[in-house]
This record gives sequence, C-alpha cells and structure tokens, in this order.
Amino acid sequence: MGKETEIAVFGGGCFWCTEAVFRSLRGVQSVAPGYAGGEKENPTYREVCSGKTGHAEVIRIEFNPKEISFEDLLNVFFATHDPTTLNRQGADVGTQYRSAILTTTKEQQKIAEKFIAEANSGEFRATLIVTEIKALEKFWPAEDYHREYYEKNSDAPYCQAVIDPKLVKFKKRFAELLK
Repeated sequence: MGKETEIAVFGGGCFWCTEAVFRSLRGVQSVAPGYAGGEKENPTYREVCSGKTGHAEVIRIEFNPKEISFEDLLNVFFATHDPTTLNRQGADVGTQYRSAILTTTKEQQKIAEKFIAEANSGEFRATLIVTEIKALEKFWPAEDYHREYYEKNSDAPYCQAVIDPKLVKFKKRFAELLK
C-alpha cells in the first residue's frame, strides 16, 4: 500500500455483492472479500457462516482519496444495502451479515459517526441506521474462490437474481463515480 492510498473496510451483507459494487468505482485500486470484527483467528467461510466467530463478511477497499473520497464510499455503501436491519441483509440472516464500518483511521471514525448521526436525525427518517462502527483490529482474507466472485460466476442464479439488479440500480444512481 502506497502513501497515496487509504483502506476502508465495510460489511454490508454478502461480500459477493459488495465486492461487485465497489470494484467498479473510480479511484478504487483493489477490493478484497474477507472477515473482520470477530474473535476467531484465521476463520474459514464455513466457520463465519456458522455465526459463532463474531466476524462479519466484509470487503477491504484500497482507494485513492484524491480520486474518490471516503464520504463518496460511504454514500455508495449506505445506498447499496439496508443499514436499518440488525444482523440481516435480505434473505441472509446472522451477525455475519451485519452492517459494519471497520475504520482504519480516527478521521474515518469521525466521518462515519457524523454521517450516521445526520442520517438518523432526518425528520422523515422512519427507521434508524444500526450500522456498527468500530476500529478495524484485523482483516482476514476470504478463500480464493470468493475473490471476484461475480466476475467469475455472473451466470450463476444467485448473481443474476441478487447481484445483477443491485448493480443496475447502483450504476444508474452513481454513474459519475464509475471507472
């Protein structure tokens, strides 16, 4: 990692979906699926899916803040998952699918807290954001078969039914941020 890049770590449900979204943003150098926020050392996918490790499925984003801001990443993050459901994203249920921002700097922590406070204080907000914000302790990379999952499996039923519609909506809303 060079000095011109920063790291952001987000958990927004299934990491296959979140990786596909963030890989298409300008200024994003790399996106890696993995696990974070729990206790188990070097967890496996099966262990994380059990819900007993404390880890969430997350993505680690290396980005150039001169090309895309952390605030822009937050806008995409909150627009592409449901941050108001505790430990759930659609049909995926469990703490491993929680909405989480695992910060890598004190500045990210402040920005994320302010973002959520402002969103939750909106007079028309019916449901509050329950996204967890805490400092990243350790990121554990996912197994190789999870990397670039959408690109390698776009014909799979899950990708067509879940990821494709999300990408269409995302690309329409955030066209100015795409590569």
